[in-house]
Amino acid sequence: MNNERRPTETRTVYAITERGEKSYWTRIGIAYVNRDGSLTCRLDALPVSGTLQIRVDGPAESGDRH
Repeated sequence: MNNERRPTETRTVYAITERGEKSYWTRIGIAYVNRDGSLTCRLDALPVSGTLQIRVDGPAESGDRH
């Protein structure tokens, strides 16, 4: 059995708030990709809107996504 630990793949979790014609993305947590492809999410906040977006982290992640 191989005891090597492989790096865990992660995603960034955003809450999306709509105000008028604009959408504001707020980073609220992280999601871990499990072996079977499912996600485990750890949230630092709960979205009031109920809308979450889970994205693959980019090399130069921008905080301004509206």
